[in-house]
Amino acid sequence: MTQLLKHIALVVADYDEAIEFYTKKLRFTLVEDTRLSETKRWVLVAPPGGTDGCLLLLAKAASDEQQTRVGNQTGGRVFLFLHTDDFKADYQNLLDQGIKIVREPSQEEYGTVAVFADLYGNLWDLIGSNQSDG
Repeated sequence: MTQLLKHIALVVADYDEAIEFYTKKLRFTLVEDTRLSETKRWVLVAPPGGTDGCLLLLAKAASDEQQTRVGNQTGGRVFLFLHTDDFKADYQNLLDQGIKIVREPSQEEYGTVAVFADLYGNLWDLIGSNQSDG
């Protein structure tokens, strides 16, 4: 048996502002944006070159309880781990785009890592392996 994790839902406040952030600032690809109803869309984004991997499902908060989770789905822990083959260029893009850096790059056993926050405050690791730190 083979199983794959294909989508991870990220609760967002607004579809369009989330699409704008991920596609313009993080340079993700908009894979799909399908209207399901007057209030619900199926929105998938993927990092550059990552459309064959796990996709991020941008899911608009549909209730007051869900709204409380926007930006804090994991209680302040790093939530998503973005691996790159060009850490220096991608880190520079974060700086150029004015994305909040929570922890400056550091060298770890597995490579270089920096923590940044998305537009809602969710924490991400940007990780470049030791072989790909450019």
